[in-house]
Amino acid sequence: MHFDWAFFLFLMLLCGMALFNLYSASYPPKGWGSPPYLKQSYLFLMGFTAVLFILSFDYNELHIWNYPFYLFIIVLLVAAYFMGESAGGAQRWIDLGFFRLQPSEPAKLMLVVTLASYYSRKEVLDGYSIKQLITPIVLTAIPFLLILMQPDLGTALMLGIIFVSMTVFVKLRRSTYLILGGSGLFAVLFAWQKLLKPYQKQRVQTFLNPENDPMGHGYQVMQSKIAVGSGGKFGKGYLEGTQGHLHFLPERHTDFAFSVWCEEWGFFGSLFFLGVYFLLLLWGLRVAMYAKDRFGMLLAYGVVMLIFWQALINILMILGLLPVVGIPLPLVSYGGSSLLTTLMALGILMNVRMRRFQPGRGNHQEDA
Repeated sequence: MHFDWAFFLFLMLLCGMALFNLYSASYPPKGWGSPPYLKQSYLFLMGFTAVLFILSFDYNELHIWNYPFYLFIIVLLVAAYFMGESAGGAQRWIDLGFFRLQPSEPAKLMLVVTLASYYSRKEVLDGYSIKQLITPIVLTAIPFLLILMQPDLGTALMLGIIFVSMTVFVKLRRSTYLILGGSGLFAVLFAWQKLLKPYQKQRVQTFLNPENDPMGHGYQVMQSKIAVGSGGKFGKGYLEGTQGHLHFLPERHTDFAFSVWCEEWGFFGSLFFLGVYFLLLLWGLRVAMYAKDRFGMLLAYGVVMLIFWQALINILMILGLLPVVGIPLPLVSYGGSSLLTTLMALGILMNVRMRRFQPGRGNHQEDA
């Protein structure tokens, strides 16, 4: 098999830095480490076991299993809505005993697989019309609405972003762009007037002017910006971050985990971290470029977009450049469902890379 050691080393380096950061973000430890750190370490092992399982079969099997996979996730989303555990005003978790599953996280990967399968089966050379997009729109809208009802606006929007990213990639007619653009603008205005809850509108208003309420809704963003800025060029040093360890920074081991890294490692340390992160994603685009078929190309591209957009939104969020919408930094933020979903997605990416050679051909054009 053509295992991609370079990609694997990037992944291991990134996971190592993420765990290293989580130890500090959840400091002080109890025994071998704090509960979030120990649990995340255990989940990393589970995630890499899942990666090995994914590598053991050809990714084209997902062509057969994508709709059963889709239905299974929809059932889980419905179960979470009616019988799930609640926390913070949202009902989005299913208790499996050893682990609390948040079905909206694997729903993102499910949508990537489903859209890749659909667009590879229904290729249209002169661009898709709006009529030809009805099926993928419906396939996206069902989980989108179920997640919105939990409510989880940030994750629901991620499904919309995945749909737009993959649909634009497969080429649309000019009239389709106009219709989708107009519909999107109308949906935003309608959502603001009729769908968004008061606390969600408050997040947007806080983003526009956090200084108006520095001890209330703007507190989180203000403390994050202080943490990032106080790191300076080289940071305060590992386990020396005051914003995190003195509990000024809320959610420091989940959505704002990267703020802790910025404070302790400074500008150059953050630049190194982001360099590794985005090098991994650029490598993923290379996987898409040299995939042996259209399905593999769309799968790899969709996985890269899934991780890229979440990372970009999270980083802009902690810098105060986007509203706080609860999007984790993949592999870095504490959270079992997000971590396992991301590692499974990267397992699919590695699978596409390993099987990039056409059957019966010695080499691919990449190696020519």
